[in-house]
Amino acid sequence: MAIDAIGSIVNNGSASTEGRNTIDQEGFIKLFLAQLQFQDPLEPVDNREFLAQLAQFSNLEQSRQLSMNSEALLTMTSASQALSLLNRKVEVSQAGGTGVSGTVTAIQFTPSGPDLTVDVNGSVLTGIRLPQVSLVRP
Repeated sequence: MAIDAIGSIVNNGSASTEGRNTIDQEGFIKLFLAQLQFQDPLEPVDNREFLAQLAQFSNLEQSRQLSMNSEALLTMTSASQALSLLNRKVEVSQAGGTGVSGTVTAIQFTPSGPDLTVDVNGSVLTGIRLPQVSLVRP
């Protein structure tokens, strides 16, 4: 899940090719077990290679846990940023580069991050994302 922050650059939804070159935990275990199952009994895997592969598996699991923890931290930070904007005057950038000023009156938490509702002189803007906030006034 992508989490937006105030002033971050919005990604235009370009597809990432990074996922095609990686293997997940389940794939690694299947590959590792297949290697053990089909090894030549007359020439078993060298102990150093076996330990290196176990270390890689451990490293993969630690990386996965770190990624999950980082995502949770980003979610909490994003929620905290949104809550701090409640009843504050903000300037919001809209499509076409125009900016409007208003007061944040509500926050809706969605799977993609918080959406702000901004009151601009009686007119209500909904679905405002945190990266659209360009200025926060006291």
